[in-house]
Amino acid sequence: MGHHFRSHFTKQLTTETVGTQVTVNGWVQRRRDFGGLIFLDLRDHTGLVQVVFNPDISTEAIELASQARNEYVLSVTGTVVKRSPDTVNPKLTTGEIEIQGEQVYLFNPSKTPPFLIEDGTDVDETLRMKHRYLDLRRPQMQKNIKIRHRALQVVRQFLDQHGFLEIETPMLTKSTPEGARDYLVPSRLHEGTFYALPQSPQLFKQLLMVAGFERYFQITRCFRDEDLRADRQPEFTQIDIETSFMERTELQGIMEKMFQVLFQETIGVTVQAPFPRLTYHEAMERFGSDKPDLRFGLELIDLTETLQGTSFKVFASAIEKGGQVKTINVKGGANFTRKEIDAWGEIAQSLGAKGLAWITFKDGQPKGPIVKFLTPEELQAIQQVADVEAGDLLFFAADSKQNVARMLGEIRLRLGRTLNLIDEKQFQFVWITDFPLFEWNEETNRYDSMHHPFTMPRKEDIPLLGTDPGLVRAECDDLVLNGYELSSGSQRIYQREIQEKIFQVLQISETEASEKFGFLLEAFEYGAPPHGGVAFGFDRIMMILTGQQNLRETIAFPKTAQAYDPLTEAPAAVDADQLKELHIRLRK
Repeated sequence: MGHHFRSHFTKQLTTETVGTQVTVNGWVQRRRDFGGLIFLDLRDHTGLVQVVFNPDISTEAIELASQARNEYVLSVTGTVVKRSPDTVNPKLTTGEIEIQGEQVYLFNPSKTPPFLIEDGTDVDETLRMKHRYLDLRRPQMQKNIKIRHRALQVVRQFLDQHGFLEIETPMLTKSTPEGARDYLVPSRLHEGTFYALPQSPQLFKQLLMVAGFERYFQITRCFRDEDLRADRQPEFTQIDIETSFMERTELQGIMEKMFQVLFQETIGVTVQAPFPRLTYHEAMERFGSDKPDLRFGLELIDLTETLQGTSFKVFASAIEKGGQVKTINVKGGANFTRKEIDAWGEIAQSLGAKGLAWITFKDGQPKGPIVKFLTPEELQAIQQVADVEAGDLLFFAADSKQNVARMLGEIRLRLGRTLNLIDEKQFQFVWITDFPLFEWNEETNRYDSMHHPFTMPRKEDIPLLGTDPGLVRAECDDLVLNGYELSSGSQRIYQREIQEKIFQVLQISETEASEKFGFLLEAFEYGAPPHGGVAFGFDRIMMILTGQQNLRETIAFPKTAQAYDPLTEAPAAVDADQLKELHIRLRK
C-alpha cells in the first residue's frame, strides 16, 4: 500500500520536475479517450494535472484508467514530461507538463455525482447543501474556505501582536433578558432548568475587563433563533473585542489597521485609512440609511425648506405634520420609458409609500403629472437645489422622516444596482457615529435601547437623560462596508449611577435589574475600569472578501434560510427515552 501514497501535490509539478518519477493522489475530474490514448485530469486540493496513458507504456495501467469515471479516487505513478507547444494549457498552473501514466491504483470508485463538480454550474442550492461534501470539492468553494482560514490566521496574529489575549467564554450560559431568541439546552442534572447558548459574549467580556485583562478577543460562535431572513445563520461567527482605558478613536485606529492587513493578506487589496466618519444623523439625511453604500452618489436632497408654503397638497400635508419632502436626482433618467417609471412607483408602493412623484427634464423642461401643481418659482427652486441638468429625472418622497428615509434609501440602492453605478472592486468603509441611545417604541409607549442598555451616553448629553432622552446620543459606532453593517461597538457604562439613570429611562425597576443583570452590576462595585469594545460579523466580512452574494458560500456546513440543514436533516425529533432522562414532555 505504501507506494501508492503521494510524492508530490499537483501544483508542485512544474517544468523543473520534468523527467522525475512521481506519485499523485486525487479525484478524477474527467476522462477523455483519443485514438488509443486515455487522458485523465486528476484533482487534489492544490489543483489539476493531466495524465496520459499510452498502450505502448503499460497495458495494465491503460486498462485500469479506462475503467475510471468522474470522482473515482486514484493513485497514479508516472514520469513528468513536457507538453508539446501546441498542447500547452495556459489556464492550468500545470499546463506546460503532463504525467506519462505507468501505474494506477484505485482507492475507491464513486457513484455518478448528482451535479458536476465544477464552477459555474447552476444547481439548486438545497441539492448542493444536501451533498455539501461534493459541493465543497468545487474550486470556488475550496477557494472560499481557504480564504476564510487565511483570514482567521491573520486576525489572530494581528490581535496577538497588538497585545490582545484570546480568552474563551462559556457556550452553556444563562438565558438573557432579550432572551426571546435564545436556543435553550435542558439540564439533565438539574431537573426543569435550562442553559442558553450565547447570542453574544457581551456580559462575559465586560466581566473580563473588571478582571483586569485589558485587551480581550475571541473568534467565537454565537447563536440566535432568529425569525427567518434571507441572510442570517442561526449560528454565526463573531470577532469579539473588548478593551479597557481606551478612547473610541484609538480602538477604531487599531481596527482600521486590522482591516488593512486582512484585505492585503487575503485578497491583495490595499485599503485606505483612516476610514471616513459620518454621524447617524448625516447618514440618514444623505443616504436614508444607517448603513450607507458609499460606492455611488444619488444622495437624498432635502426640499422641505424649499417647498415651505407650497399649495401642492401631498407635499404640504407632509411638511405640516413635521415630515419631509426629499428627492433623488437620477442623472440621464429622463430617458426612462413611462413603463420603467411606473415600475419604480410600484417598488415605492411595496415599501409602504402611497406612490412615487416624479418630474423629467428631457430638454430641460419639467414634465410629469405633478408639474401642474407647482408654481414656476417652486419648479425653478427645485431645479436649483437638486442641481438639475437637461436629461435628469427627479423622484420625490413626502412623508414622515423615518418613512422618507426608508423608502428613498431603498430606492437609491436599487437604482445604484439597476443603473450599474456600483464598482464591485471598490471597498468603501465608513464609521457611523453618534447613534441615538434610545428609540421610542410606539407599541409599548416607552423607550428601548438602540444597541443595549450598557451603552455609555455622550458625556455632554447626560443631563438630557432626565429631560429629553430621545436627544441623547450614544458613545457608539458601527463599521459599515459597501452597505453592509460589519460591526457595532460602544463604550460601556461602568459607573453605577449612570447605569441606574438608564434603567429609569427604560423603565427597568431595581428588582428587575438585579434579577437580570445582578452579577454584572455587583461586579461593577469592585472597581470597574472604563471599557468598550466591538464585535464584527466574520461571515459577512468573508462574504465581501470572497465576492459572494450570500453568507452560506463562505461557511463549510451552513443551514438554509429556514435554519435547516439538508445534509444531516437537523433539527430532528429525539426519542422518548432521551426526553425522559431530561425530564421533558412534549405537548401534543
